[in-house]
Amino acid sequence: MKKLILGTFTAALVAAPFHVSAAPQDNGNDKEEYLIQFDGPAEAGLLNAFGVDNEDILHEYNYLPVHLVELTEEQAEAMEKHPHVAALDENAEVHTLQDIPYGIEQVQSLDVQGLGFRGQGMSVAVLDTGIDINHQDLYDNIQGGYSVFTDSANSNPFYDENGHGTHVAGTVAALDNDIGVLGAAPEADLYAVKVLSNEGSGSLAGIAEGIEWSIANDIDIINMSLGGSQGSSILEEFTDLAYQEGSLVVAAAGNSGKGLGFFNTVGYPAQYDSAIAVAAVDANNNTASFSSAGPAVEISAPGVDIRSTTPGNNYQSFNGTSMAAPHVAGVAAQVWQARPELSNSELRELLNSTALPLGSARDYGNGLIQAADAVNN
Repeated sequence: MKKLILGTFTAALVAAPFHVSAAPQDNGNDKEEYLIQFDGPAEAGLLNAFGVDNEDILHEYNYLPVHLVELTEEQAEAMEKHPHVAALDENAEVHTLQDIPYGIEQVQSLDVQGLGFRGQGMSVAVLDTGIDINHQDLYDNIQGGYSVFTDSANSNPFYDENGHGTHVAGTVAALDNDIGVLGAAPEADLYAVKVLSNEGSGSLAGIAEGIEWSIANDIDIINMSLGGSQGSSILEEFTDLAYQEGSLVVAAAGNSGKGLGFFNTVGYPAQYDSAIAVAAVDANNNTASFSSAGPAVEISAPGVDIRSTTPGNNYQSFNGTSMAAPHVAGVAAQVWQARPELSNSELRELLNSTALPLGSARDYGNGLIQAADAVNN
């Protein structure tokens, strides 16, 4: 009987502001909204004295002598000089604190979210260092988990001291909640499958166990932002089995570079035919210098300077094909929600056939994954 080689696997990682803008002003009788604070209670006739009609008084606040009113520019200038007007401010537009990472738009996820496809009903297992279940941008989407470790430091799949798995999870499905960042599929169900320790390393045996758990729990999409230079026939069998059972398997191609333009540097499990090997590009769709290359590369996604969730309600930008793979997993969740009649192999073919060609297949595969083009195909 062949023995399972306990090779070392590591995470495939290369180690929102608040805006206020005033509404434009027009000359003449065009009106804009203003907040007026009076010096003491407003006398009933003061607004009327400046020609403010009752229908122009939009709101009266209870705890401060403040009114929201519509005024012409001329009225506003006159009222601001009145001794009983303590303050007069334009009703400026306020934007949310949520940041939309460039990659989410680059792969057309934002467009597909606008169509109503946000990953609802799709399950994504993140085989990684765990996911911080208390993160404000993730907790509503985390539905379960499993750890292959038994020691106290690593047995909890919802504790991620490393941060890598939490970052990957945010790119897949960070909530649309007006804070932090937005994921590709913000309504997908996340499952934290801890196959990498808090130090960011694991084994072939552990990854196989994590895949088996995903199969047993009918996971739709398995994301493996990890890899190693050594595979095994048994790990390949588990990866193949997951695909045969209907899961879409997404794996980071690796960060071993271009191999002088002819060596195959794609790691495992991305090398296996049953896994989608994802290469990394930057914001300009140029291949990342660290991104592995070779005939196994299937598709590309953003993996340079990717901002996402990290433990403790924090956010950081990371580089790596680890960051590219969850873009593909998130897009897959969106497209599969939109096209539920597709099998996993049909979905895979659709994602590849609608990718944006970028160049050499060994570097880019079929090109940049495109969510809207896949949905509308």
